[in-house]
Amino acid sequence: MALIPTLDIEWPRPAGVRAVISCKTPESVRFGDGNLAMHVGDEAAKVAVNRQALASELGVERWQWLNQVHGTDVACIDSVQSEPVTADAVTTKVAKLVCPVLTADCLPVLLASKDGSQVAAAHAGWRGLAGGVLEATLKAFSGKTLTAFLGPAIGPQSFEVGGEVKQAFVTRMGIAAEEAFAASPHRSGHYFADLYELARIELKKLGVKEIYGGGWDTFTDTRFYSYRREVVTGRMVCAIWLDE
Repeated sequence: MALIPTLDIEWPRPAGVRAVISCKTPESVRFGDGNLAMHVGDEAAKVAVNRQALASELGVERWQWLNQVHGTDVACIDSVQSEPVTADAVTTKVAKLVCPVLTADCLPVLLASKDGSQVAAAHAGWRGLAGGVLEATLKAFSGKTLTAFLGPAIGPQSFEVGGEVKQAFVTRMGIAAEEAFAASPHRSGHYFADLYELARIELKKLGVKEIYGGGWDTFTDTRFYSYRREVVTGRMVCAIWLDE
């Protein structure tokens, strides 16, 4: 069984909280052994092998996979459902139950309560982020003090968007969102958007003071899958769980 490559996460997590980021296998051209998504045209049996390989490597067998739709629904789980749950965030208080999100340019956000009693993972592409997926996820923590980690996403030098995207964030976040957009020199009315900064603005507004991670660019860094770079491509996982 192939090994799934993972990255070290430099994040002072609460005791008992574990997290992982997967990436592409070096030899993978399109999918390879690193793909963990069932919905991208890869062979389902191969994806199942990849998922089992990662679970075995990490020593955790219960994973609540999601059917992500770029929305704001949050799945609050205490046991694994047999089918993927339609949601763009997942949270649990149960040990050894993994909360994963799949991405290939969208921003994965991991959250943990400082007391180590609850964790969550959110799929924060621009639509979900502008729609309030992080706010919805934080509400599931019922006022606990949180720490956050921003996983690999498309970087601000690569993510060109139209004016309607900028307006969606300004409408949600106010003038602070302007700082996360730079006018594109290539097309009038277009901007380069910084998903990391937008997430930081949102999290800080919601009271999260400890925010780590960010700084990757999935579009230019070939360790990662990128929808904008390849269109037909695999997905990485960013996942979090309680170890005890």
